[in-house]
Amino acid sequence: MSLDRFNQLLAEALERGASDLHLIADLPPVLRVNGEIFPLPAAPLAAAELNALAAVLLTPEQRAAFDRDWELCATLPCPRVGRVRVTLYRRAGHPEFSLRLLDEEIPGREELGLPAKLEELARRPVGLLLITGPAGSGKTTTLNYLVDLINTERRCKIVTIEDPIEFVHRSKRAVVVQLEVLTDTPSFPRALVQVLRQDPDVIAIGEMREREAIATALTAAETGHLVLATLHSPSVAHALERIIGVFEGAAQRQVLLQLASCLQGIISQELLPSVDRARRTLAYELLVATGAVRNIIRENQLHLLETTLQTGAKDGMVLFDNCLYELYCRCQISYDVALCRARRPERITKTGNAV
Repeated sequence: MSLDRFNQLLAEALERGASDLHLIADLPPVLRVNGEIFPLPAAPLAAAELNALAAVLLTPEQRAAFDRDWELCATLPCPRVGRVRVTLYRRAGHPEFSLRLLDEEIPGREELGLPAKLEELARRPVGLLLITGPAGSGKTTTLNYLVDLINTERRCKIVTIEDPIEFVHRSKRAVVVQLEVLTDTPSFPRALVQVLRQDPDVIAIGEMREREAIATALTAAETGHLVLATLHSPSVAHALERIIGVFEGAAQRQVLLQLASCLQGIISQELLPSVDRARRTLAYELLVATGAVRNIIRENQLHLLETTLQTGAKDGMVLFDNCLYELYCRCQISYDVALCRARRPERITKTGNAV
């Protein structure tokens, strides 16, 4: 495949409102639009075309990394659509592509569907604020929105650690330094250790995975920094369980105490098809670290969080099923979507308030 043909496909994806473009051998180019897959009316792609595209797109260093690891994730500037995140993987011995079209501008809070309480949490000077959800749930967009909010309002230094960098921030009131894993730093854990020596006020972590990175992030949040981080988990409680579960014995008890001390809040989010299927709608669960929540974490009684979320509306907390019910009542999502995504469907089926 030529570079011109590649750019034409990206332009068509942008024109059709696609979030992703998939180039897979023996299939025509495939778009993801509003969460659903649509093949383009074109001839199936040959493996040789995808090999040729990889040869054109990759630098010698990226090619060497792909040959070594059989996978690669990077961002590329494309003339017609702006920045694109390229995920390259190997199937049947040949490369295939998953491409995410990245926004040049960050939408506003109301357009994203985020709660105002989240902004309040991001304005706090210290602590840990987690953004969780499955892949493709908009975690990176939310993270970048919060970084931009702080960049706009606060005179401070923000350091981001990303893999790869998806949105380029220009310094406004803050100074923003963006580090890319495998370009500027070998790993998230190594980057976090080094960043703490760079006089940051705010640290944004693209994804917390390794135990060392989690431990360093908790220490940073305890010692006078605001730490924003994303995590793959389906709910607020699962996010805490995952963090605690990577530690053992006395270290686990120490992490519980650290979380109880430094956590500011957790938003767990999903993107759902809207009623008209013309866009996707954000559904979320929001935990605010009140005194009661800190005590639950300290005592490792995470099964009590659901009740706390249910009764914590006065503190800005939102239970996921209640959010689904509200979206359904406002005709933003269908009854079927609300029911199939609910964690306890009876909350949606009962009449009156979802409680």
